[in-house]
Order: sequence, then C-alpha cells, then structure tokens
Amino acid sequence: MYGPVQILDGKTLSVTIQRELADKVDQMLANGERPPHLAAIIVGANPASKVYVGHKIKACDRVGYQSSIIELPEATTQEQLLTEIKRLNLDDSIDGYIVQLPLPRHIDNDIVIQAVSPLKDVDGFHPVNIGKMTMGLDTFIPATPYGIITLLDRYNISTEGKSVLVLGRSNIVGTPMSILLSRNAKVGNATVTLAHSRTQNLDQLCSNADIIVAAIGRDRFVKEHMVKRGAVIIDVGINSIPDPTKKRGYRLVGDVDFDNVVDKCSFITPVPGGVGPLTVAALMMNTLKAAQLYRPK
Repeated sequence: MYGPVQILDGKTLSVTIQRELADKVDQMLANGERPPHLAAIIVGANPASKVYVGHKIKACDRVGYQSSIIELPEATTQEQLLTEIKRLNLDDSIDGYIVQLPLPRHIDNDIVIQAVSPLKDVDGFHPVNIGKMTMGLDTFIPATPYGIITLLDRYNISTEGKSVLVLGRSNIVGTPMSILLSRNAKVGNATVTLAHSRTQNLDQLCSNADIIVAAIGRDRFVKEHMVKRGAVIIDVGINSIPDPTKKRGYRLVGDVDFDNVVDKCSFITPVPGGVGPLTVAALMMNTLKAAQLYRPK
C-alpha cells in the first residue's frame, strides 16, 4: 500500500541548489578566481523567450555569476548570428552561453547549435555533448533532463529495474531523458519506453509504467485511467489554458491531469513549481562546470 502522495517541490530544491552554487562561487572568489560568466543570445522579440532568459539572469544574480544578454533583431541573418556565436566561442571571459530557442524561421536551428563550442555549450545540445551523454561520459547534460535526474536523486526515488515511460521524443527533453534513465548510473538502470504521437496502445503503456515522464506538449493529456497506483509522475509540460477567474485570463497546467491523477501517485511534480525551476538550476550547474573544467588557465 502506498501512503499519501509526496509533491516533488522543484522550486524549493532549486533554491537549495542555488545556495550550494553560491557557496562554491564564494570559494572561487576566495581563491582569487573570477565568478562563472553566463551569456545568452536572444534573436527577435519573442515574449516567452525574454521571460525565460530573465529567469536565468536572475538566477545568475542569486548565485553570484556574471551574466550578459546579447539581443539581436528579428531580421538578423543566419550568418550574422553565426558571427556572434564565433565571437562568444573565442571570448575567454565567457564560460558558457545559450542561444535561446525558438529562433526565427529563416534561421536553421541545427546549424546554429552545431556552431556553438562544445566546451561552452551549457544547454547541452551540441552533437558532441549528446554523443558523450549517450556513452555515459562526463559532459553537459541538457538542462531539463539534468534537472529531472537531480530531482529524482535528491528525493531518493529509485529508478533501478523500474519500467519508465517517456512521453515525447524531442532532442531537448524526451530523447535525452530516455538515454539517461537507461544508462548504468545511480539514477538510471531503468527499462525505458520512448513513446510519441504515433505510438499505439499508449494507454496500456502508461498504465504499466512505474515512472512516467510527460513531455508531449498537450495539456492534461495523461488521465487518471492511464496511471497505475503508486506511480511516479514527472510532468514537464507547461501549457496555458483559459481561466476567467485569473487576472491574466489564463492559468498554467502540465501534460498531466494533476487534479484527477494526484491521489493515485506516490510522487508527482506540480505545474508550475516542479520541473521548471530545476531546469534553471541545472543550467547554473552546467555553467559552473564550464568554469571549473574548460576555462583557460
């Protein structure tokens, strides 16, 4: 029998991790080193992108990192963006940087991602870093999967031998998540199924899973009948739905029907306040790694 569900509080854990990072920055300063420096490139005026980058810059302030934002106009050409990326690759004062996605349609995401130096790729998207992750080598892990792995670790949730279903196969979340949970590691050794929009018998796969990582991008997609009692639910989704009771006219929900699923779970992440804050904390951890391992001596 399972006891009451435990809410996986990503917000509080993120604060704890950032305090730990701040202590490490203090030690760097005491040793005469400069603090880590994270830069972010934004192309265009996507409001969501500005909000996301704002969260990351505020986190830099909290942990004592330096930060820089490079804002480029919507009309920036691919070549102009690649020139800026080359400049950051060669700038020894910047330890790591991100190119905030999505990019305008006239720019090829894959070409941009491959132009970023793997040694400064704190988003963990470069093929070199994805390849190292697949082989179990030390590298930058994409921030959201890294945050989820950290969450499972800090809450002592065992994954060994468990049946895990990952919903969604994006290169940013689903695919790396499936690799990380299947590899031979403390948070790993699971039997993982990677499902997507064309998967058949999805309800049955969900109902057999000990752990579900929902990153399919559809609001409240995972329903009560799809979840077995005692399952662990990691909800990566962030979806806006109309809500006239809210001042802004909408509210955020995940890819899981939280209100109807929560009582069946042993652990579950809320939306908001679950995976999102840990994505930011993971980016901060990757930036510290870049400063410690790859900074020119």
